[in-house]
Amino acid sequence: MTSTKRTAEPIAPALPKSPTGILGLDEIIGGGLPKGRPTLVCGGAGCGKTLLAVEFLVRGITQYDEPGVFLAFEESAEELTQNVRSLGFDLPDLIARKKLVVDYVHVERSEIDETGEYDLEGLFIRLAYAIDSVGAKRVVLDTIETLFAGLSDAAILRAELRRLFRWLKTKGVTAIITGERGAGTLTRHGLEEYVSDCVILLDHRVTEQLSTRRMRVVKYRGSTHATNEFPFLIEANGISVLPITSVGLEHIAHEERVSSGVAALDSMLGGKGFFRGSSNLVSGTAGTGKTSIAAHFAVAACERGERCLFFAFEESPSQLLRNMSSIGLDLGRWVSKGLLTVRAVRPTLFGLESHLAAMIKLSQELKPQAIVVDPVTNFLAAGSGGDVKSMLVRLVDLFKTQGATSLFTSLTLGGEDEAKSDAAISSLIDTWLLLRDTEAQGERRGTIAVLKSRGMPHSKKVHGFQLTDAGIEVSQTNSTLPKVRKKRSKGGGK
Repeated sequence: MTSTKRTAEPIAPALPKSPTGILGLDEIIGGGLPKGRPTLVCGGAGCGKTLLAVEFLVRGITQYDEPGVFLAFEESAEELTQNVRSLGFDLPDLIARKKLVVDYVHVERSEIDETGEYDLEGLFIRLAYAIDSVGAKRVVLDTIETLFAGLSDAAILRAELRRLFRWLKTKGVTAIITGERGAGTLTRHGLEEYVSDCVILLDHRVTEQLSTRRMRVVKYRGSTHATNEFPFLIEANGISVLPITSVGLEHIAHEERVSSGVAALDSMLGGKGFFRGSSNLVSGTAGTGKTSIAAHFAVAACERGERCLFFAFEESPSQLLRNMSSIGLDLGRWVSKGLLTVRAVRPTLFGLESHLAAMIKLSQELKPQAIVVDPVTNFLAAGSGGDVKSMLVRLVDLFKTQGATSLFTSLTLGGEDEAKSDAAISSLIDTWLLLRDTEAQGERRGTIAVLKSRGMPHSKKVHGFQLTDAGIEVSQTNSTLPKVRKKRSKGGGK
């Protein structure tokens, strides 16, 4: 029997790429746009094509020392400068430093004579001069429809498009060409996407009066890429894209435990509290104390010297601080010290994707060790149950990847389905606490129980639960609750 020796196949070199410098975009396109090749960025009006192209040039100059050229067919240099100044981009400074050329080419549709001799030779000469004057490595053409506005002959159009894209390749520049979306096609002409090496589609949609911007990589020759839609934001410092597919079941499971902020509750959780980096849920009907538990959790994190990020979707920061002071918690102290950040906004203000992108961006900037989301069920007003669950899956995964211990609160409607999360995220949660209100002897009494807690021994009993002036009090059984609220101690909240 003879053995056949297998030789390893040579590994093809990776496609060279030019990082865009845009937050999140390089992650979903595998490191950047194809170096020395044209990329088509298309979409409807107002979706952010020009802003993305400008940021590609600015980041290339400031982060990678790659000069650029912006050739505009719709906006003059003055108009473009004013429009992007709100994002913090100082184009005149880059122009003065010989790092950027902004040129405006006016194309009058009525003056275009469609003949067999139509070509782009004049444009090539003008563009080549601009590229050589600053040694440009990046080029933007905005927008291509204006350049070919007067052409209807598909053969001439296709020939000139191929010639333009081939010319850009011979110059060795990484180019972005923007295009308006057509009816049933990615662009109005329906041809650009076929001659581009990379196509990115931007979308600005309105669903139930809530607007969301999304991005999708339609194709990328020679490179793997994410194919999902990704929400993105246009903010004061530029564009940020949320790379959803980068999150998943890759987080580290920590053995360290952190306090919930309530000693008796820690005892119910094996005597040590939550696992660090775990996701935890407190659910219950209105007024049972969900936010109070969340506030204790936040204070405990701050007392350990950890940074806590508190997302409040029902109360303003001022209202939250006032209400928690009634149970002896001085949240303002930790806000003043910079350890506690409270971000309050109505869920109906944005679409779910915009909320998700903003929350992820803030958590990445602050890098908190503890995160509170109160309550997640309010997002049902901004989207369907399935959409909310999809959003929360991403949040839970990313918080775990960041190593942050998170606590979510969820409103239940009571009745037979109290032990069910309206946001349908119970399967994602490591520890689930259920608060209930019962009536006995003419008064309402609270109870707390641990429905599940992965990886640790925990109490199976239903314990009494009471809010007092000195904080939360948990009793061994639900029959031993104090009937009178305790007076707040002088050292409360310290």
